Amino acid sequence: MIIKKLVSFFKNEIVLCLATTAAIVSCFFVTPDLAYFSYIDWDTMLLLFSLMTVMKGFQKAGFFVFLSGKLLKKTNTSRKLMFVLIFLPFTLSMLITNDVALITFVPFGMTVLEITNRKNLIIPLVVLQTIAANMGSALTPMGNPQNLYLYSASGLSFGQFCLLMLPYTLISGIFIFLPVIFIKPDKIVLPNTKYDFSSKKYIIFGVFGFLLCISGIFDIISPIPIAAIILVFLIFADRKLLAEIDYPLLATFFVFFIFTGNISRMELFKTLIGSIISNQVIPVSVLTSQIISNVPAALLLSGFTDNWEALITGCNIGGLGTLIASMASLISYKMITKEYPGYRKKYFAAFTIYNIILLLILMAASLIL
Repeated sequence: MIIKKLVSFFKNEIVLCLATTAAIVSCFFVTPDLAYFSYIDWDTMLLLFSLMTVMKGFQKAGFFVFLSGKLLKKTNTSRKLMFVLIFLPFTLSMLITNDVALITFVPFGMTVLEITNRKNLIIPLVVLQTIAANMGSALTPMGNPQNLYLYSASGLSFGQFCLLMLPYTLISGIFIFLPVIFIKPDKIVLPNTKYDFSSKKYIIFGVFGFLLCISGIFDIISPIPIAAIILVFLIFADRKLLAEIDYPLLATFFVFFIFTGNISRMELFKTLIGSIISNQVIPVSVLTSQIISNVPAALLLSGFTDNWEALITGCNIGGLGTLIASMASLISYKMITKEYPGYRKKYFAAFTIYNIILLLILMAASLIL
């Protein structure tokens, strides 16, 4: 029983397990000392915890489904329906992170297509929703975990960060819009379903918490009191919500900080990685993301370059490509293959083709920009 649980945990959290192993091995080469504490970007860890908690509150309140329901009432064709279902995660992932957007809108989208007898659109929908969430989230520091870290480490202003990624987000928006144009605008009739908040308490908590997180991103309030306020509030108001936070993601950040901190103190590896990345930050970060995903790639490579703009660009567009290039993409894959096991091969093929095409387009754009 214990072995089965361990195997299951390894399958579900393979990045965390490999990162932990790498961190432990690195400790044999760099003796643990007080310098280890300096490896950790505590501000990023605390803000990430706060944001994840707040987004979980919005989810429990049914806010995103409520918003979707309001927008769907204005759709009367399959083309408009696809447009709403795809651009909801594209726009909202700029604020609520790509994984939350996919967890919310992929199952919602599949359900709506089933209700309207448009199951033939499920594969293109989920593929485009995944790309939409990954590239919409690329625009802002709070859009995804690696952006939050790179924004903090780079010293760029909020405006500078957004302007850097704006061209890539616009190109991506055009890319995911084009297939929607070619969808036949058949008339659809949506059931008269009433969408409402499941709990106004969570809405109030979400709004207040999100404002606190934004103040932390803009350096108005330190992340320490923000995390403390959210934590204390939930200890008394809803401990169950605290148990639903993605702690493996936080742990992945922690062990990667240890690993990269140790590697940066090992002269041989520091010289080797530094020479490889050198003036090829974008292609190296894109390639690294294809293998270990873009969050670990950002953490790993940040210790060997001060070309933050190139690293931010590379790690964001590097979320395209393979299925593991962005861990958020696995969320969609697991959802669609669970509900429709027969779609596995077709989805994987469509996902890979769309992702590689857009990745090549954005790589070309990076040479011009």
